[in-house]
Amino acid sequence: MNNNDFYYRKLTVYHRSMQLVANVYQFTRSFPQEERYGLANQLQRAAVSVPSNIAEGMGRFSNKERIHFLEIANGSLMEVMCQTEAALLLGYIDQQLFDEQEAFINETTKMLIALRKHFENLV
Repeated sequence: MNNNDFYYRKLTVYHRSMQLVANVYQFTRSFPQEERYGLANQLQRAAVSVPSNIAEGMGRFSNKERIHFLEIANGSLMEVMCQTEAALLLGYIDQQLFDEQEAFINETTKMLIALRKHFENLV
């Protein structure tokens, strides 16, 4: 088996969502120690859920199931956005980082929606 055997690895949105994971892990390192098992952990778990659900969806054989997992990935993206807003409100990140993450998440969402529409057209 090689990398080409995993369809999801061919998707730009998958690689982008993996970058989201890296971004989230990077900026949550600076959160206060008491948030290690709170907001930081929740953000990390939501971020990891995005590429995980893309991969799981692409491993399904029916387009309806693929769509379902893309919807879950999108929900996780919204969770990351919400929790990033909370981090800003609590002063754990600054406005510039928030704006960068918001733009990144917005573009990733558009890509997920386009992929979802692609599979909807096949149903």
